[in-house]
Amino acid sequence: MLCLALLHPIANLSWWRWSVHPSTAIGISALGALYIWASKVLQREPSAAQRSFFFSGLLLMFASLNGPIHDLSDDYLFSAHMVQHLLLTLAVPPLLLAGTPGWMLRPVLSRRRIAPVARFFTRAPIAFVAFNLVIAVWHLPAFYNAAMAHHSLHILEHLMFMAAAVLMWWPLLSQLPEFPRLAYPGQMLYSFLMSIPMSIVAIYIAMADHVLYPAYSAAPRVLPLSPLEDQLLGALIMWIPGGLIFIVIMTVVFFKWNARGEDSTAGAQVDWKPTTA
Repeated sequence: MLCLALLHPIANLSWWRWSVHPSTAIGISALGALYIWASKVLQREPSAAQRSFFFSGLLLMFASLNGPIHDLSDDYLFSAHMVQHLLLTLAVPPLLLAGTPGWMLRPVLSRRRIAPVARFFTRAPIAFVAFNLVIAVWHLPAFYNAAMAHHSLHILEHLMFMAAAVLMWWPLLSQLPEFPRLAYPGQMLYSFLMSIPMSIVAIYIAMADHVLYPAYSAAPRVLPLSPLEDQLLGALIMWIPGGLIFIVIMTVVFFKWNARGEDSTAGAQVDWKPTTA
């Protein structure tokens, strides 16, 4: 999609000069600094793999919220906005979780007042409902259009997406035995079920016979697509890649479970654990 847009340049959009938003730069830098600070305070070093995961997640978050992806999403294309949303929910959070060792999270999540809350929200049914409710509500035209019209709401939307996505990924990627991931059969069922709600939202958007999000109707056309065609493309991006990733995860988990021959009641705690938590 980005390549197609490059072939149809418009005056107000620069492809090679990135617009950096201070709020995102400050927030992402703070996360990186906190990661390094926690390592120094706890006197333990994440593995090279964990550092690669975590800082790749930060880099991808930065690329998603700034530059051409941000400009296309905010000002021109609904389909680009769906790419951005998929990156913020299905790519950035698993990288951050895989890159954060359990020993770094334990001092915070094990606190007496925090532990019960964390244990509740990281349970698979709660995480499932929380994530899909956030996605569904923010894609309702009233909420989506309000976020497009008010920058502060748009920031809130993205923060809620990423926070809910961390919860959603937790049952698959947890590195803390106190807040465990699901056993392999549970991971497979969870992944399969996760492929359904986003597809329903996408079908709702795809079946619309009018433009649901008017902000894109008046936007200059970057691609040779009408606003309604762009909306359909965005729905397909949400539907196919958004659902396919969970089917892929389910398949990978099945083969891991089959290869290891673990009992169906045993946890899968070691899969994503580069170092000892």
